[in-house]
Amino acid sequence: MYDTILVPTDGSDVAELAVERAIDLAETYGATLHTLYVVDTDAMDLSLGTEQVDRIRAGKFGEMEEVERKARDATDRVVERAEESGVPTVEHIAAGRPHTVITSYADEHDADMIVMGSHGRSGVSRVLLGSVAERVLRTTHRPVLVVDARQDD
Repeated sequence: MYDTILVPTDGSDVAELAVERAIDLAETYGATLHTLYVVDTDAMDLSLGTEQVDRIRAGKFGEMEEVERKARDATDRVVERAEESGVPTVEHIAAGRPHTVITSYADEHDADMIVMGSHGRSGVSRVLLGSVAERVLRTTHRPVLVVDARQDD
């Protein structure tokens, strides 16, 4: 049923909830777990020069080692936890608009499901801050499991 599950992560607590759910699903279905960290170049445009952002989009982090370290830490944590459960993994770091990169990656790797976290914002805060999960839902035809940070276990 599910051979490939994609779990985007930014290393946040919200993403960690989604990672746990994705690992459980991958273990249950014998799926390979793909973990993806997207460096949000739109957000970086505000604080960096165009040349630096263009280099990051090309995967050349250079002096932005902190960005690359954060990305590696986030994806490495997913891989370590998945391996503890015997789940095979693929990790990838990309740069761009998160929802666009996530949906493109899912299409390119024929993901059977995308599992991602959401802060569960609504109203004005969602409009002002945006929602990667909501944008992914609107731009993909693949199943998406959104794990709400406000969940009560």
